[in-house]
Amino acid sequence: MDDKSGLAFQQPVPGRPRWQRRRPRRTARRTAAAGLLLSACLCFIAYAQWRQLQCSPPSVPPADPGITVHGFSVKRLQDDLATCSALRKKPQDPIGAGRKRNSRYIDGHAPTLIKNATVWIGEPPEGTPLEAARNGTGYGWIHSDVYLEYGLIQRVEAAISLSSVAADTIVFDARGRPLTAGIIDMHSHAGVGSLPSLWGNEDTNEMSANISPFVRSIDALHPLDPQIQVIKSGGVTTSLVLPGSGNNMGGEAYVIKHAVGKADGRNEISAADLLADPDRNWRYMKMACGENAKRVYGRPGEAGPMSRMGESWDFRHAFEQATKLVREQDDWCDAAVAHGVHNVKSYLPQELRWESLGALLRGQVHLNTHCYTISDLEAFIDHTNEFKFKLRAFHHAHQTFLVPEILKRAYGGDPPASALFADNMYYKAEANVASEFAGKILWDNGLTPIYVSDNPVLNAQHVLFEAAKAYKYGLPYHAALASVTTAPAERLGFGQRLGKIKPGYDADVVVWDSDPLSVGAAPVQVWIDGTVQFKDPVELDKPVVDFIVPNEDLTYIPGGPRIQADEVVFTGVTHVLLDKTQTDRKLNGQAITAVFSKGKFTCLGDCEAERQAAVKANIPVIHLKNGYLTESFTAFGSKIGLNAIDAEDDTDNGPNPTTFVRAEDGLVFDNQKLNASYTYGVTKAITAPSFRGGFSHHGTSVGFLTGAKTAVGHRTVFAGDASVHYTFDTSAKQDGTPSISAAVGTLRRKLLEAHASLSSNETIKDVYSETAFLQKVVNGSLALVITVHSADTIGALLKVKEAVEEVTKASIRLVILGGAESWLVAEELAAAKVGVVLAPLQSYAVSWDQRRALTGAPLTNGTAVDRLLESGVVTAIGLEEDWLVRDLGLLAGIVYRNGGGKVDEKGALDLVSGNVYKLLGLKQPGSKEGHFVISEGSPLDIGSRVKAIGGGTEQVTLFAK
Repeated sequence: MDDKSGLAFQQPVPGRPRWQRRRPRRTARRTAAAGLLLSACLCFIAYAQWRQLQCSPPSVPPADPGITVHGFSVKRLQDDLATCSALRKKPQDPIGAGRKRNSRYIDGHAPTLIKNATVWIGEPPEGTPLEAARNGTGYGWIHSDVYLEYGLIQRVEAAISLSSVAADTIVFDARGRPLTAGIIDMHSHAGVGSLPSLWGNEDTNEMSANISPFVRSIDALHPLDPQIQVIKSGGVTTSLVLPGSGNNMGGEAYVIKHAVGKADGRNEISAADLLADPDRNWRYMKMACGENAKRVYGRPGEAGPMSRMGESWDFRHAFEQATKLVREQDDWCDAAVAHGVHNVKSYLPQELRWESLGALLRGQVHLNTHCYTISDLEAFIDHTNEFKFKLRAFHHAHQTFLVPEILKRAYGGDPPASALFADNMYYKAEANVASEFAGKILWDNGLTPIYVSDNPVLNAQHVLFEAAKAYKYGLPYHAALASVTTAPAERLGFGQRLGKIKPGYDADVVVWDSDPLSVGAAPVQVWIDGTVQFKDPVELDKPVVDFIVPNEDLTYIPGGPRIQADEVVFTGVTHVLLDKTQTDRKLNGQAITAVFSKGKFTCLGDCEAERQAAVKANIPVIHLKNGYLTESFTAFGSKIGLNAIDAEDDTDNGPNPTTFVRAEDGLVFDNQKLNASYTYGVTKAITAPSFRGGFSHHGTSVGFLTGAKTAVGHRTVFAGDASVHYTFDTSAKQDGTPSISAAVGTLRRKLLEAHASLSSNETIKDVYSETAFLQKVVNGSLALVITVHSADTIGALLKVKEAVEEVTKASIRLVILGGAESWLVAEELAAAKVGVVLAPLQSYAVSWDQRRALTGAPLTNGTAVDRLLESGVVTAIGLEEDWLVRDLGLLAGIVYRNGGGKVDEKGALDLVSGNVYKLLGLKQPGSKEGHFVISEGSPLDIGSRVKAIGGGTEQVTLFAK
């Protein structure tokens, strides 16, 4: 505030009325006389008033007893006084133990006894020291039965007899498989951002104002959003449904369970019936810092905020208004209690605009805030201390791992959790500084990592996969499971009801077909409030469960400089899965040795002489545990090499909606995406120019080495024009192309014209023109790749192929990229010899063109990849987003684990390597050209770690432990 102490207390006021002006003193005697007269007058007035009071009759009560002397409704004042109690009530976490029935339980549902389960309780035995428990002591799987009745877990005991439970009990035999509490997704937009995403059902953000704490996600929650059921099929039983992050203050959120209508054991279809706590003990709110608000609202000279400074002011100003309301309410309540409602001179101050924010300041709301950067995190922690409110979690929270000490300064002494993605980054500037090891670092600093989906950003069906990857990146096994069960339950205020398998907890239970943190784990059955959710679930054909033994080696974060070696010896190699070599390599039961020298492997076998020579020559000898030698991976469909930060135009090659271009002309090297690619064994990429941004393509793709530093390096580009790309999704309907049919017709015309010019021996002056490349397409020497999801559009493209081939008498090498609905025309694709690169591998109905995607067990018998492989379609796995480069091996592992034997390990690895080149008709740069990956454990499994990489040079890159 401005310093005003230098101003005079009172300034002369010119032009006062004559009677107010001071006259000069005449004589002391006259003044004394006047004083006596004034005193006499005052005494008379006082006496008169006293007499009036003595003689007047008793006061007459108001004509209406429901109105106070000040003219206010007594009933309303009494209601206001009752509101004071509600305002000052401090919520408590709803109890679990001691309940006889779940408040969500509906009469008529029979109890369930789950026999022969392997149970994850979710906590160590009582009495385990806190520090030991945090380190994992006492956690583990136990063999037990679980009895569910009245919507609660009633008993967790070995060998519960049928004679000890209700006569109408349903028995489910878990057959030794894992049983956990239902998964909790603490960041979802299911129901408010219904899928498939259409303008008419998009209600995630209220963008009429930047500060809108008064809106509520429940008012837009659509119970029949199909994604609610898809999410449940991943074992998710509870979600926090948040407003979006377009506003600094986005509004109130609600915790729901994924049981809708009679089919799921409910009596009605309503948003209210979805609420996890019908008593609404806690309220929830969403706020957001950073890029979004200034991008949405920032208009110079018109609206703001334009900067993080402006955002911080908007936050503080809103908190100031709410603080003022809280103080006024407290003053009114204090006066009403002290003097009675008949004596207050106003109604209780209330303002709906600030009511929810006032509740936050009173400690009645659990706040979750979207913040990425150090500056945002620190500013918001400052807000918590200035206005004295608690924060439950930072969401996205990409940089929290860098500043644990800032989080520990949060108001109330309870540091916020970090609600994270495992490895989703690079999509905007504030997501560019991040680490896949964030969860492990936070845990080591005494903080709480939680893994979330931000559905539909990630398909919440697979939010458990985020926790599994967190384990891969070093988070202890028990903490990884807690990150989607007990940790979010505690942060949401359900720590006594959700997240554990204990008597008194809600009967939200999942039986899994494999260890829940293993690749491809899927539910066998799900119960919500004790009611079974899938009447006829699809169960995958998998071997007996092999539980993960926590690998201590994973807890070490790879560090130190990479070592480049010309020669190296690897011992302990148990599997060699190279392009034309597939074998478990062992000699007399012992693992083999692999010797790398001068850009290639010179020995695979006993190699004892070479090993001894290497020791004498101080050549590195790397001892592996269960070593795998495989081909390196190839990224196809991504923007790697043409983009560094997705949302930043300056880092992007740019869209090409009307111009046919070559990707090679825009290559840029040595950025985080390429470095991450190489680190995780993706040594090659085939990238096409963008059509309209996002997952769209237009022009010719380029094949290049991800480890290169410049575009002119030795062997950097192995395919200057690998394939021709077009996009036929809804983005095609712009800029003179009014419809999909117009786009298909244009492609047909261009192909026929290219054939005509080729047949007429017409000279093409520009060999890099669209026509020149299409001539290669029609003569079969260059692949044509179409980005498309819709089965109907794929069918139209098959007809174009047939029509053009009838004219040209040559075969067009057509490849579908995307392919969410390609399974519907799998037989036709196989007959036409058209291959598919699935991107994403696990599609879901995020867009209209993907609405018929197969989501997999327990809802559907397989996914698109299963149907394509069954039909004989050559299939590969592509990347719809660049951050997925770390996950290519694991995605192939899902096909291997869940495919029922359709592919072996080598076949699964081909999905991210050899099959890409087979589809495009290119020669794969393989191990003979110096491309390979050496890992400990199968690269298809969650517990593997890359130990060495050959990136197509004369050297091998070695990684520290």
